[in-house]
Amino acid sequence: MKLSLDLSYQTPKEWANVVLSDFDAFLQDHADCERKASSMAMSLVAKAPDKTKIIPGLIDTALEELEHFQMVYQVMEKRGVMLPREMEKDMYIHDLVAKCRHGAEERFLDRLLLGSIIECRGAERFRLVAEALEPGELKDFYKMLWTSEAKHGNIYVKFALEYYEEQEVFNRLEELNQAEGEICAQLKWRPALH
Repeated sequence: MKLSLDLSYQTPKEWANVVLSDFDAFLQDHADCERKASSMAMSLVAKAPDKTKIIPGLIDTALEELEHFQMVYQVMEKRGVMLPREMEKDMYIHDLVAKCRHGAEERFLDRLLLGSIIECRGAERFRLVAEALEPGELKDFYKMLWTSEAKHGNIYVKFALEYYEEQEVFNRLEELNQAEGEICAQLKWRPALH
């Protein structure tokens, strides 16, 4: 059953042309995003050790994201691309986190729901990258990633439903989804996931 919402903003197919124009830079950003996704799942474990129903799932998600990081790094190694010492600030994530409420329970819910939306956005954009690539290993890799990210979009909502009322979850998810669409529509296109 699909729990995540459809994104309120659809990335134009032409966005993938910017990615393909500097694919090595995209790989560096992609690796950084996978690393941060793993860290985010583990930070949720650390923030709510009492939420024992979802801790195993969060750990599994963190491990899967770390595995994706490893896979992207292997692609980078084959291409002779190094991890950068420093990444440009991700304004997309910065602006989304600014939408989180401040009470502990409200903020935890918002972070779970942002996890869903960010994973759905990743799935959408990995699909666009896969569609733009020539047939081969890279295309297959990004096709596999887009299905994995879509699954994570559902799992974060499922985690939220373990501890919050359904109406509260979906009302807030809709609010954050609309805000994410507005943020995404304003982003300057660059060879990066966001």
